[in-house]
Amino acid sequence: MIDWIYLLTSLAKTIGIIFLVVMPMVAYTVYAERKVCALIQDRVGPNRVGAPLTLFGLNKDLPLLGLGQPVADAVKLFLKEDFTPAHVNKFYYWLAPALAMVPSLMVMAVIPFGSTLFGVPMVIADVNVGVLFVFAIASLGVYGITLAGWSSNSKYPFLGGIRSSSQMISYELALGLSVIPVFLAVGKLNLGEIVRFQAEQGWLLAPIWFNGFSLEKLLLSIPLWISFIVFTISMFAETNRTPFDLPEAEHELVGGYHTEYSSMKFALFFLGEYAAMIAGSSVIVTLFLGGWHFPGIPDGSAASFLGIQGAGWIWGLVNIGVFFAKVACLLFVYIWVRWTLPRFRYDQLMKLGWVWLFEIALVNIFLTAGILAFLARS
Repeated sequence: MIDWIYLLTSLAKTIGIIFLVVMPMVAYTVYAERKVCALIQDRVGPNRVGAPLTLFGLNKDLPLLGLGQPVADAVKLFLKEDFTPAHVNKFYYWLAPALAMVPSLMVMAVIPFGSTLFGVPMVIADVNVGVLFVFAIASLGVYGITLAGWSSNSKYPFLGGIRSSSQMISYELALGLSVIPVFLAVGKLNLGEIVRFQAEQGWLLAPIWFNGFSLEKLLLSIPLWISFIVFTISMFAETNRTPFDLPEAEHELVGGYHTEYSSMKFALFFLGEYAAMIAGSSVIVTLFLGGWHFPGIPDGSAASFLGIQGAGWIWGLVNIGVFFAKVACLLFVYIWVRWTLPRFRYDQLMKLGWVWLFEIALVNIFLTAGILAFLARS
């Protein structure tokens, strides 16, 4: 028998998280990037497109700090000519943009973006191997980029696709190894359980801030900080963000894998990159920064903490807001790094992945196991 309530709540959460949260965040992350870039370079940035009041007979539009720019960009890309070059492999040329966009959205299915709302857990699919699902699905994104480079039958896209595949392979090793200390410390692979562990014991990056100080928390925070640094750097590489944007290096490859694309197919690559940033930031927040947990309330229940009866749904909304506020802070770091650091040479990129991050992540596993063994004996 079909559980219709479960089906409807899952559908509502899917529509809500994808179309009401993630897609608007993608659009306004582009806007935020342009504004932050402008501030760093002492420019103004988008400041004109706002409410089109002239369409209703008024004399002047309302600028609204340029907040209408993402809408104007979306309309422009949708209305541009969808040109397909004659020399491309058409089936894979059309398939590649979808493969670049979809995995980033699928990753959000297992991310616990809140505690509960009206008694419904705020995760679309609460699977016991959530982190393994994240790695399995996120790794599929490289197929879209590689297919785009190969199917374009052009040298610059082909070089971008080859670069992307080798880069993904290099940094996925460090990315996967860097989360093993988290599993050793928490003892579970379920992302919701990892967040609940942090709500009770303290965030993995700041365990001594909650429930008092202890030697165990202090010692464990050392390898977990190393994991966080390795994981974050590897996530920059996995999302092809500066200083790891070699697959689309404009000064060398024109536009890399999306050189031959236009209109909405180009937009899907563009949106896929920002959706991957949001998904990657969500994973970092979940694993290391307490997920939806709000500091100062260890049990995660503001209603009981404040003595308010029947207001659990308010705290459910607060938890969702806290989660996406943390994600927004990490997105700012992505943007800040892009407009601050120069791009690596390719040999530097490979050396960082294979010679440094891989070895650091591997040694960190043994360090974590040694600390846990020492604490178990003492």
